[in-house]
Amino acid sequence: MGKAQNPRRVADNEAMAKLRMLRTSPQKLNLVAQLIRGKKVDKALTDLTFSKKRIAEDVKKCLQSAIANAENNHNLDVDELIVAEAYVGKNLIMKRGRPRARGRYGKIMKPFSELTIKVRQIEEQA
Repeated sequence: MGKAQNPRRVADNEAMAKLRMLRTSPQKLNLVAQLIRGKKVDKALTDLTFSKKRIAEDVKKCLQSAIANAENNHNLDVDELIVAEAYVGKNLIMKRGRPRARGRYGKIMKPFSELTIKVRQIEEQA
């Protein structure tokens, strides 16, 4: 008598990957996430490969992880996957500072963010 299996967090035709503690601001990460939303996964991977943004490499790793989860854990067909959702959240902020003139203190915020990518299998229309 083991304990009951946890219910799936996503639908039967979806898979998900999450990346935490990315050392960039959510605003900058969202620009790259917008680049891949709603696209087929092979086109999204190509766009991320040739993007000039530094964080695009980490987004690509997360997308590849979501594709691998779909293929290995949920038996979905890789050729029919699209990026259903790609959303960004805030994480912690490292607070640093620098002495300024007249005894003041300049704040330096170093934000972290997290990324969630969901891929969905769609049936091709013939």
